[in-house]
Amino acid sequence: MDKTIGFIGTGQMATALATGFIGTKTLDPSKLFGCDAVPAAAKVFASKTGATVLGSIEELAARSEIAFVAVKPQQIAEVLEELSALRECGANPLWISIVAGTPIWKYWRQLGDSMRLVRVMPNTPCLVGAGASAFAASEGATNEDIELTKTLFATVGQVVEVEEYQLDAVTGLSGSGPAYVYMMIESLSDGGVKMGLPRDLALKLATQTVFGSARMVLETGEHPAVLRDRVSSPQGTTIHGTHALERRGFRAAVIGAVEAATRRAREIDEGN
Repeated sequence: MDKTIGFIGTGQMATALATGFIGTKTLDPSKLFGCDAVPAAAKVFASKTGATVLGSIEELAARSEIAFVAVKPQQIAEVLEELSALRECGANPLWISIVAGTPIWKYWRQLGDSMRLVRVMPNTPCLVGAGASAFAASEGATNEDIELTKTLFATVGQVVEVEEYQLDAVTGLSGSGPAYVYMMIESLSDGGVKMGLPRDLALKLATQTVFGSARMVLETGEHPAVLRDRVSSPQGTTIHGTHALERRGFRAAVIGAVEAATRRAREIDEGN
């Protein structure tokens, strides 16, 4: 993809995306720019990606064909104020916002409803080309902009289009979901250690088990409950383990985590 890409905000998610784009040869580091209110963060971003650090949002917008807004939700009000100054500068990149809880209309209020904007909720596995991203486009975004967004995020994982109101739930599920999965891996590993396995072996087996199970769901297309049932023999080890999870509210806890994260995304939206 022969496009210049800039990131306003150069934290973990920006670094994961930029590194993923570079790793899949989608982006040449010479066409990558970063801008951050915290100079130390921009320096780390540049050292990890080879990006050029720019001094202002206006300069980044002028030099980028695709401009990501990748700041924390608490910083978005200040960034939106700076974006309002761009009305007269003539810069017209495709804007991609990955900021949780900041709807399209808040960008329109600063730059007008013709702003070419796509809201995307990616997740950190984009770093290794295994991300899950969902997006919603503004009315100002063209069909070409939408296809460009799909193509860009497809290089670092799977991408789906949703209604904008669904993005908070996406945030709670796939945006925050890697943290829940890491906890699952850690817990499986701890269980192995408790029952006598060395830590490095337990972690290796736990990680591969989660990876392989996820791949089975993706590649077979079968419902997880069907695959689970196939390894649950009568009076066997798996059904006993499943019973132990259910007694401790495993599924209710995971559902509750997604619900809590979604509600928090909505609270951020209302507070911005």
